[in-house]
Amino acid sequence: MQSTTRIRAAAVAVALGLFAALAGPGNARAEDAPPEATTVGDVTGFRAEGPVYRLSAGPAEARVSFVSEETFRIELAPDGRFTDPTGDDIVLPQGKAPRTRWKDRGDRYELSTDEFTLRAYKKPLRFALHRADGSRVWSEAKGLSWTGDTTVQTLARGAGEQFYGAGMQNGRGNTSYRDKTVQVAVDYNWNDGGHPNSVPFYLSSAGYGVFRNTYAPGTYAFTDPVTTSAKEQRFDAYYFAGTGADAAKDVIGQYTDLTGKPFLPPVYGMEVGDADCYLHNANRGERRTLDALKVADGYVENDMPNGWMLVNDGYGCGYEDLEETAQGLKDRKMELGLWTEDGIEDLAAQVKAGQRVAKLDVAWVGEGYKFALDGCKDAYKGIEDNSDARGFTWAPESWAGAQRCGVQWSGDQYGTWEYIRWQIPTYAGATMSGLAYTTGDIDGIFGGSAKTYTRDLQWKMFLGTTMTMDGWAPMDKQPFRYGEPYTSINRDYLKLKESLLPYQYSYAHEATKTGVGMVRPLVLEYPDDPEASTEAAKYEFLSGEHFLVAPVYQDTTERRDIYLPKGTWIDYWSGRTYEGPTTIDSYSAPLDTLPLFVKAGAAVPMWPGIRSYRDRTPSSPLAWDIYPQGNTSFTLYEDDGVTRQHRDGKYATQRADVRAPVRGAGDVKVTINESRGSFTGKQSKRPYEFTLHTGSEPGSVRLDRTLPRLTSEVAYKAAQQGWWYDRDDRGGVVHVKTAPLRTDRKFTVKLSGTSAVGGKKASAAAVLSAPAGQEAGAGTPGQVQVDITAGSADLTDASVTLQVPAGWKSTPAKVPGRIPAGATRRVAVEVTPAKDAEVRETRLTALARYRAAGDARTTEQRLALSVLPPPPTGQAWASDLVWLSETNGYGPAERDRSNGESGAADGRTLTLAGTTYEKGIGTHADSDIAIHLGGRCTALTADVGIDDEINGYGEVAFSVEGDGKTLWTSPKLTGASATVPVDVKLDGVRQVRLKVTDTNGSKTGDHGDWAAAKFHCA
Repeated sequence: MQSTTRIRAAAVAVALGLFAALAGPGNARAEDAPPEATTVGDVTGFRAEGPVYRLSAGPAEARVSFVSEETFRIELAPDGRFTDPTGDDIVLPQGKAPRTRWKDRGDRYELSTDEFTLRAYKKPLRFALHRADGSRVWSEAKGLSWTGDTTVQTLARGAGEQFYGAGMQNGRGNTSYRDKTVQVAVDYNWNDGGHPNSVPFYLSSAGYGVFRNTYAPGTYAFTDPVTTSAKEQRFDAYYFAGTGADAAKDVIGQYTDLTGKPFLPPVYGMEVGDADCYLHNANRGERRTLDALKVADGYVENDMPNGWMLVNDGYGCGYEDLEETAQGLKDRKMELGLWTEDGIEDLAAQVKAGQRVAKLDVAWVGEGYKFALDGCKDAYKGIEDNSDARGFTWAPESWAGAQRCGVQWSGDQYGTWEYIRWQIPTYAGATMSGLAYTTGDIDGIFGGSAKTYTRDLQWKMFLGTTMTMDGWAPMDKQPFRYGEPYTSINRDYLKLKESLLPYQYSYAHEATKTGVGMVRPLVLEYPDDPEASTEAAKYEFLSGEHFLVAPVYQDTTERRDIYLPKGTWIDYWSGRTYEGPTTIDSYSAPLDTLPLFVKAGAAVPMWPGIRSYRDRTPSSPLAWDIYPQGNTSFTLYEDDGVTRQHRDGKYATQRADVRAPVRGAGDVKVTINESRGSFTGKQSKRPYEFTLHTGSEPGSVRLDRTLPRLTSEVAYKAAQQGWWYDRDDRGGVVHVKTAPLRTDRKFTVKLSGTSAVGGKKASAAAVLSAPAGQEAGAGTPGQVQVDITAGSADLTDASVTLQVPAGWKSTPAKVPGRIPAGATRRVAVEVTPAKDAEVRETRLTALARYRAAGDARTTEQRLALSVLPPPPTGQAWASDLVWLSETNGYGPAERDRSNGESGAADGRTLTLAGTTYEKGIGTHADSDIAIHLGGRCTALTADVGIDDEINGYGEVAFSVEGDGKTLWTSPKLTGASATVPVDVKLDGVRQVRLKVTDTNGSKTGDHGDWAAAKFHCA
């Protein structure tokens, strides 16, 4: 099955493809070959008109216009007549032009501001940009050229020059485009390699950027030389010259000065959203719009944040009872959104009824992209014209300028590991084009599984905006649908994002000033790092300056090859410190663990313990999570979160200054300065909480006077103010809380006799690790192997404890003697899972206590333990066993039935070649079922083929894997193939995987049956 959205997009693509087939090279005659390009000739005239300069070259005319000291525009009209199809759609009115000057140098004209000089060489006309010190920024390798429908600029490429931008380029963008070609156009391709939300802008590591002021599609080839073309016989480009160490950010800032700064979303827009069709849903049966409130109740009952809901997201889906639905959502601390399938003619009435989110239809992308951009602007304005709320729109296809009115969304996608992989570079890369809010649906809208949903949700909590969408997947996709452990893990990450809203919202405000979004490729913050622009950093990104996120994009409990740039980085979960630049070869990442690192020096503002931003009260605390190293600061931005009053100056900022040693022992001071500014609902006083990751216990903590020292977590929670050092928390954390303090006065918390992050001697810290693939049986005593490695000092008095789920038992292991510096000791820790422990991967935490370099220290490490069922005995039907894991192409794999629809046990009788089977497994390619054998079985027998219900079509292959090795593979089978018998030897195999794979690229009808599948065991 597939969505109508996908069908419509495919129909457009087919139509475009048909046109290409009729008009493309395959059907062209020799005389239809493209004409040779014409290159601009020698300068035949020059005219200066203030900040505008005109250069003639025969019938062609070029025009140079200065916008600012660092920004200028070059236009070329081959016939001498200038046009501008974009009008005032994209480029905003600019301020007063700068003072410029010009000189005739004989071979060239020089057009200068105080910062830069544009050289216009005469024979032939060719441009080059130089800084005031004479250094070259860029130069044309030859003059501008054109054919009947294309204009091309050709630039010389620098020896190490790297390139970024072009908007949202699926699977690319956060690493360099050098030697690559990118298309700048809307192609309705929402898969890897597609380019929705293209932007005709790119930037260079040489410190400049170029924006083609056009609606025409383009091709940018970053080869040697660089050629950038647009499908129109006019040339119109703005150039931005960056300065300083943050030249790339400066260029993005200039580009967004020209085309518009990113909008500031409402706070609820930065919470997760939910989308589905609730009226006449073809995939879910008859429902009503008010049924959305039942789903909203699911978020409340499961203590999960959710900021807004689209209630009509599906072709042919309308709505009813709009005011009642909007009010019901407000009562549940959510806002109403609508999908604008039919345009925005009714938007005013909808907004007055309560709508606050507008998701724009893919079909709004009209010829030249103007229709899409106008739709974004008009829907944004429609919300603001009819309410006091901020405009908030989503669109899957857009163009330059859309950053000022909406979120750019990457389209209808699948819930697979592969989609997670290529989405990681997509959104960080889009930031390089001024797109501050780019995102995709959690686990897509097609396919999906409990694991891919959970893994996808984890990292998307570090994007500014995201949503989960239903309607075309086998089951609804709210984060509480899959049961445990997934519900609890998803809740934890949703609430982590909620607690980080002050941090993320501060970056949202920053984007309105700088044009730079929160989600960043490493190269934007580390432009001099040679690895940051390469594949080494492709599958990770920065969320703000302080969080490095490295998502897990495979079905594994390890993430490999995480690159950390220069600086000290702290594992968010364990407190372990790393000194960059370095690559973590293998990171232990159980299902509930997103590889997440914090930059030393970070001071992160947080809202602790809330489900919705609306849970905040005048007495709610503000928390600061601090990783002290050197002198650092962070400025918190606050406003009412919903209205547009911030545009009139009704907001406040409050800066936290941290003073700490760069390394090792010393005092730590945190000064919270007075909050400056005001807005409706601002707290006049509030309590504060601090978590300071020092790794060393302070002698005292002062706030005007010495705060009471508390001796336990229970005492700390009960006290109004005081401090407590938790040695076992992430390597050692100082927890501090205050009574309510006035926000218009600054205060300082001083920790005496402590240290920078990592402890008084960070290099002496021990490291824990654990071998992958460890297993234990439910209710059966076993062991977990843990490796403890000493740092730069010997370890003594070491012991290792496992933190285990309720009902489990574990005995701490004492490590005898001394572990020499740099040495590793393996420790076996006794553990017994509960008798009713679920057969699945379970996260345990190993905690080591020890002494090193004169200090009592701790270190911890998360690890994955697989809880296994008893191995089969005798003759065991595969459909009767507990499966370790199961993925299936559509719906669940069925036991003793053919593949059905989205629910369990909704298939039919298994039938192959006219023979029916009582036992077996019905699947849909691609399918993968893992079963624990424990080395007890000798063989697997079965009959395989495509179920008769498919009536002859479909094409698949079956395979059996044992302990990672392929033991048997069938030929390609269709619905018309004869049944294939299976008899595979399994001597000594501990785990077997039964796979069915699509072999022709079309999963239609791929109903593969493992009929009469039986294991023969001891």
